[in-house]
This record gives sequence, structure tokens and C-alpha cells, in this order.
Amino acid sequence: MRDHVRALLAAFDPELPLERARTIPAAWYHDPDLYELERRAVFGHSWLVAGRHELVAEPGSYLTCELAGEPVVVVRDSAGVLRSFANVCRHRAAPVMTEPSGKASRLRCRYHGWTYDLTGQLRGTPEFDGVAEFCREENGLPPLAVEQWGPYVWVNAGDATGSLSDALAPMPEVTAGRLERLRFTERRTYDLNCNWKVYVDNYLDGGYHVNTVHPGLAGVLDYSGYRTEIYTRTSLQRSPLRPADPADAVASVRTGIEAQYWWVFPGFMLNLYDGVMDANIVLPLTRDRCRVIFDFYFADTDGPGARQFIRESIAVAEQVQQEDIAICEEVQRGLGSRSFDTGRFSVRREIAGYHFHQLLARQLQSGCASS
Repeated sequence: MRDHVRALLAAFDPELPLERARTIPAAWYHDPDLYELERRAVFGHSWLVAGRHELVAEPGSYLTCELAGEPVVVVRDSAGVLRSFANVCRHRAAPVMTEPSGKASRLRCRYHGWTYDLTGQLRGTPEFDGVAEFCREENGLPPLAVEQWGPYVWVNAGDATGSLSDALAPMPEVTAGRLERLRFTERRTYDLNCNWKVYVDNYLDGGYHVNTVHPGLAGVLDYSGYRTEIYTRTSLQRSPLRPADPADAVASVRTGIEAQYWWVFPGFMLNLYDGVMDANIVLPLTRDRCRVIFDFYFADTDGPGARQFIRESIAVAEQVQQEDIAICEEVQRGLGSRSFDTGRFSVRREIAGYHFHQLLARQLQSGCASS
């Protein structure tokens, strides 16, 4: 298997200049061995969104999630310290906490009743007397790196050699003062019949598909001023907005001077308008299916006018998402054709897509070398 994956990785050169580069091969979108390497080496060693920080704001509050197959629990302990652990009991691997979120004074596995305190230390092991060479102090829940930024708590289930601020830079500095006034209103979840990378590719094409796939959004963006900025592990697509037209359903809810579309490796997106934000979290489910989570935030949420604006804004986002789902699922089918292996990048538009492929390839190569 290792030789097979190495051959796949060798088929892509991340060092070429954009004008000579090709996309990652089609096999990267459906090969089962490469998918397993991605889960371990990419999602297993990257900062990922675990949930909204408001769910773990108080001592004793917790949330659970699954990040690319890894069960995770995040908890605020009695001293107010934010902690995260593998949500796997050390006895028989059952989940320690099963609800999506809540409050608890302890973490207790419902299978055999093993109990951990909010710092992850093992405290209760019913009917376990007489077990030789068993040290309770060495059987606490494995801790995971956890930090908070914006409306989210982020977890790194790997070695976390880099900080969250390094992974997000310069997004926190550029967006400072814009997110604090936004309030969460709704979450929607979509399961797509495509590899997670197809969805990311689509997001990062520099607006290349907007005029053909999103006619409503195209009428709002000033495409001539659309530009992309590349950073270490993030990128920013920004576009001037056309003057608001109250008669236009899209323009009436996508207002302001500029739209900002942030991406954080491997699959987090932040779409910012004036007083409106939606965050997109992309997670792999299988080699040819992914889950996209949309969280909607608004600056103004009170009163009938605000509620009407929110409904109309989410309806616009829903339309755009359905358009993206349709094209992404079509692309996934095309990637299975014998007629296609790699494509070329638009030098003018697709620098962020190539940046994604370069980051992905380098992290996979590192993971393959260390496995």
C-alpha cells in the first residue's frame, strides 16, 4: 500500500510555477488508500473546528463531534479551563459522552460506567479490583490541543506543532472588529456525493465559476475587481460589491463595499459581507462523500425586519449552495472517467486552488514518509 500511495503522490509536482502546473491527479479524488492517508496526515494533524464556543462557555459545559472519523469531546472544566480529549473510553473504546452538547460534573461512559473528571483523569472503575499492573493515573482520556478563535473552538488531534494563530494568519488580524458583533442564528448540514477536495477546489477557483454557475451572485460581485491573496495556510478572495439594488433578491441581502471569502487549510471557509457571515466547515465522510456545515451569523437579529432579512439572506445562501452541490457532484462523476487525469490552472483566477493542492501534497508526503 505504501508504494502505491507513494506512486500517486509522485504524480503531482507541487514545486512547479503556476503557469506550468497541473492539478492533482483524478485518482487522488477516489483512491481508498490515499483517502486513509488524508484522514491521518491532513485532518489528523490540522486545526479543525470542533464547535461553537458558546456551547462550552460555562464550567461543566461540553460538546462532542467527530473530525474525519476521530471522536472528540471539548469541555470547560470547573476552573474555567477549556480542554479537549479523545471521546473514547480507555476500557472498551465506547464514547464517553454521547450527546451533542450539554452540562456535566463528570464524563461517564454509559457502557461500563467508567468515570473521568473534567480534566480527563480517570476516577471511577466499577468492579475492577484485582486487575494486575493497572495504573489508574495512566489511563486518563488522551488530551488534544484546543484553542478558541472567533465563534469557534478548534481542535488539533495530532502533534499540534504549530499554534492556531499560525494556522489562521492573517485572518484574525484582517477581520478584527467585524466578527464580534455577529450572532449565530442557524446551522444547516449538507451531505454531498463528492470527495471533500472537489468542494474546496470549487470554492478556491477565484470566482471562475461564478458567472456560469451562480447567475444571481454574479449580479452582485464586481468581477473585474475580483482578486486573490495567498498566505501560508490560508487564502483570501475579495471582490468589490455593486451598488445595492432593493429590487434584486441577492443584492438586497449582500450589501457593503466588499465581499471577503476566507479559506483555511484544509476545509474551513468564512464568507463575509456587511453584517452577514456564513462559515462553511468541510469534512470527509468517505472517499467520494463529504459533509458541508453552514453556520449563519448576522449583526442585526431583533425585530420583524431583521428576521425577514435573515430569511431572505439564508435563502440566497441556500440557492448558491444547491448550485455548488450540483456542479460538485457532476465533477466527481467526471473524475471517474478514463478520459480525465489532470487539468491546468487559470493563471489569472486559480492561484488559490493550486496553493491548496501544494499544501495538500506536502502534508501528504510528510505523512507518508513518517508512516
